[in-house]
Parts: sequence; structure tokens; C-alpha cells
Amino acid sequence: MRKVLQSKCRATMFSLVLLVSTSVIADDAADLQAMLDAFLSGVTEADTHDRFWAEDLIYTSSRGTRTTKADIMAGFAGAEEGSGDGGPEYSSEDVQIQIYGDTAVVAFRLVASPEGAMAKQEYLNTGTFVKRNNEWRVVAWQATIIPDTIIPAQ
Repeated sequence: MRKVLQSKCRATMFSLVLLVSTSVIADDAADLQAMLDAFLSGVTEADTHDRFWAEDLIYTSSRGTRTTKADIMAGFAGAEEGSGDGGPEYSSEDVQIQIYGDTAVVAFRLVASPEGAMAKQEYLNTGTFVKRNNEWRVVAWQATIIPDTIIPAQ
């Protein structure tokens, strides 16, 4: 009888742990999706970049250059907040989020829809996020342009 009771206790504990961890993963995935959406809608704001990127970021651009958070933030020095308005609007499609404890990989298709006569462009982006002090930040980013998606504006 004692072994049966211990077995039932273990099964119940395992179920609770599984339920809690599934809930945490779902919450983290929702947080990461919201973070990505906020980043894409506020991409012209220095504060948005400061919140998104980790201090130890390694960013590989679609042009094949590497940069850091300090380099990105230096690009905002002297610029007025929101002065980049009028540029492309960014959105994400086909978002995949994989969570591994305090690390997550977010992969998606970035769509840049510019105003005026500029061409629409799409990129495949992959970001590695790490949760530190209960906050997700990007530590690595890779952007790859999809050449066949460059569509001239009408």
C-alpha cells in the first residue's frame, strides 16, 4: 500500500511540475512575441533598442557586417527621438519561438514595407534571447535578406 501511495504521489508531483513548466513556457513565448512586436513598431526609437538588445550583443547584418549594442546605440547619438519616421514599416510573419529554459530562439520572416517608390524587402531573422534578472534580451542576431522578395513599389 505504501508503494502505491508513493507512486501516486510521484505521478501527481510530476503532473504539477509539467503543468507549471508548460504554463511558464507559454507565458515566455507570449512575452517574446510581444517584445518582438513592440521592437518592430518602435524601431526608430533609441529606448526600444536599449530595451531589446543585451549589452553583450553580437549582431550580424544582412550585409554581412558585425556590430554591437554600443554601435547601434551610437547611431542614435544626436538624433531626435522619432526622427526616423517616414521609413519602412516592419512586421513579422511565420514566427517560431523555441524556449530552452532561460534561453530562447526566435526565428521569423521580417517584412519591410517602405513608403513611396522604395522596394519592399523581406529578411529571415533569427535572434537568441537570454533571460537575465527576469528580463529577456537579445544576445545574438542574424539577418539574411531574401533576394527574390525585393518587389519594386508600384
